[in-house]
Amino acid sequence: MAGLNKVILIGRIGKDPDTYSFDDGTKKISFSLATTESYKDRNSGDWVEQTEWHNIVGYRFLADKNFAKGDLVYVEGKIKTRKYSDRDGNERYITEIIGEKINILTRSQSSYESTGQQATTTRDETPAAPAEPLANDQPAAGAPDDDLPF
Repeated sequence: MAGLNKVILIGRIGKDPDTYSFDDGTKKISFSLATTESYKDRNSGDWVEQTEWHNIVGYRFLADKNFAKGDLVYVEGKIKTRKYSDRDGNERYITEIIGEKINILTRSQSSYESTGQQATTTRDETPAAPAEPLANDQPAAGAPDDDLPF
C-alpha cells in the first residue's frame, strides 16, 4: 500500500521571505510559519497557547508571490527531511514543508506599507438577518399529503 505525505497549515509568516534564483532560472522562496494552538490547562484551568514554527519552501511560481512578514497564509504540501553539512563540516538535518499551494488569506499591515497599497476592509459590517427557523411539523414543498408507510 502506498503512503500519504500531506500537510495543511494555516499560520502567520514570521519574517519577510528569502528568495533565490538558480542558474537554470528556477526560483525558490523560504520562510518560517507560526501556527498557534490553544488548549485548557487541566491543573489551572487557564487557556494556554502553544506556537510551533515550521520551515516552508516553495518553488517556481510560488516564489513569484508577494508574501510578507505577518501575512496569514494557507500552506498545502508535504514534509521533507534533508541532510546537509554546515560550515564546520558537521552533518545537520532539517525538516521542511515543501509547499505545493500557498495562498494569502489576510495581508499584514506591513505588507500593505511595503507595496504602497491601502489596507481596505471588504467585509460587510451589517449583521445578517437571522434565518427563519425550520418547522419540523410542516411538509416540504411538493411533498405528498398522504401518510408514509413507515
